[in-house]
Amino acid sequence: MAHAPKHLVNDPATLVVDSLKGLAVLNPEVKLDETHRVIYKPTDQSKPRVSLLSGGGSGHEPAHAAFVGPGLLDAAICGNVFASPNVAQIRRGLELVATDKGSLVVVMNYTGDALHFGLAAEQHRSAGKKGDVRVLMVGDDVAVGREQGAIVGRRGLAGTVLVYKVASALSDKGKDLDEVEKVAKYVSGRVGTIGIGLEHCHVPGTRASEAHLAENELELGMGIHNEPGTSKLPLPQISVLVGDMLSRIIDTTDKDRAFLPFHGEGDEVVLLVNNLGAISELELSGITNEAARWLAEKKIKLRRVLAGTYMTSLSMPGFSLTLLLLPRSGDAYSSSEILSLLDAPASAPGWSWTAVGKEPGVLGAKEEAVVETKGKEVDLAPADSKAFLDAITRACKALIAAEPELTQQDQIAGDGDAGLTLEAGSKGVLKAIADGRLKGKNVIEDIGTIAAVVEDDMGGTSGALYSIFFAGIGTALREAAASGATSTTPEVWSKAAASALTTLYKYTRARPPSRTLVDPLEAFITSLPNKGLNASAEDALAAAEKTKELVAKAGRGAYVNQEELKKREVPDPGAWGIWRIVDGLRGFEA
Repeated sequence: MAHAPKHLVNDPATLVVDSLKGLAVLNPEVKLDETHRVIYKPTDQSKPRVSLLSGGGSGHEPAHAAFVGPGLLDAAICGNVFASPNVAQIRRGLELVATDKGSLVVVMNYTGDALHFGLAAEQHRSAGKKGDVRVLMVGDDVAVGREQGAIVGRRGLAGTVLVYKVASALSDKGKDLDEVEKVAKYVSGRVGTIGIGLEHCHVPGTRASEAHLAENELELGMGIHNEPGTSKLPLPQISVLVGDMLSRIIDTTDKDRAFLPFHGEGDEVVLLVNNLGAISELELSGITNEAARWLAEKKIKLRRVLAGTYMTSLSMPGFSLTLLLLPRSGDAYSSSEILSLLDAPASAPGWSWTAVGKEPGVLGAKEEAVVETKGKEVDLAPADSKAFLDAITRACKALIAAEPELTQQDQIAGDGDAGLTLEAGSKGVLKAIADGRLKGKNVIEDIGTIAAVVEDDMGGTSGALYSIFFAGIGTALREAAASGATSTTPEVWSKAAASALTTLYKYTRARPPSRTLVDPLEAFITSLPNKGLNASAEDALAAAEKTKELVAKAGRGAYVNQEELKKREVPDPGAWGIWRIVDGLRGFEA
């Protein structure tokens, strides 16, 4: 049976902007930057606070745009349906609400969001703009086990809303960025969510699909982008289903999925019952009742209940259950502290009514022009301007010459675009040199230009990874200049590269040996301080060659038949690209 794609829209292509305009009409306290699709609350400069931002693909409303308001978010950046916003959008969001006290960006753990929000934060810091920026990735899905999510981690779900609610309340108390981030991380580590779907959702503008489930089936552990769940089950009574779901959140016997330190009897929790899009209010209240009853039977004390539509998957017929495990005596925080932050005043269209301070069962826009500010100008000259530009030119030409072999490698080991992607970035950098945008006078400015070029011209995951790395180098060079360096030395470059690798590792879980570009990159950077450029390049070559023997643990290569890869003795094209770059840097002429 086909799933009928009926939607009430003008044009699927304008649906996201149309929705945001409607939200700005509904809530006069927010404004809309239509170009960048940012909903934001204008900053009150007389009452500075750590600003809270979130965002991601659209289709999860009210998350996150409808949570912009007092006591919640200062800004939400909206991508296309189920697609991460781009870096320019996120930079704009930061520009609109960043304060001298800093900004905390709380986003769900998905690869695109991790890379794009991470890159925007690094660019903000690298440019020396207002306030520090921290990114917190929330992964609260207990359906994804440790083995399956070893590299990418757990998916972010509705528990993300509780994390930024707590963080915002703490910011309202005047706490600094370190404390706000610390408490948000603590809460993030004690949240577990699992969802079910009775059918997949349909994305406006796409073709009709066949039904994925039989009339008497549900899918347990479904994601919020139509990702398959862990199992298909016969549709049971709601009391049985709720018990099964909550059991999976509190279970400590399954080491692959035991993420929260539950003890059982005597634990205290906050329950969030979330409508994934098309569950009636009548059913949702019944689900809430069954969840509260089940927890009481397990002698787990329910301190607060939130129920409503917080994070959807368009019109998916399904729901999710979230438990926030409150602290026990002797923990870093008290149960009353966390509850007071959840109970703190909040006002936004997406924030559902809650019984503030009471335990369950007890009665009781318009676009605003903002002038973009530039970071403080800092100069750091290359030791030899001509040699600096020549090295960059050689590296770019080496990659362009290597395009056929990189493409051939990636046709076997990936999706076939690695050579063209790296060639496009290299040509963009060479054009920046020819146009005079990359001058060889100030390495901080030049590295920033390279980061911007590869972000725009390469695109995709590779563009984000390279741009994050170069943004990290730019930040390290800026810090070196601030510490008194007036020109680059091998020591300055070595330290900047090591710092940039640390920055990159914040946004990718790939670590050597992983059959990815980090294998030769780490080998090169580790050797650089003691061995110098030539010998370090040889170490990068050895690491790139070694990828022929490795099982892919990250990237698109992880989806390819690993035994076949080993038989073909094909190196990872991303790793081979790194080797070609450092070979060019040390003197290879293509």
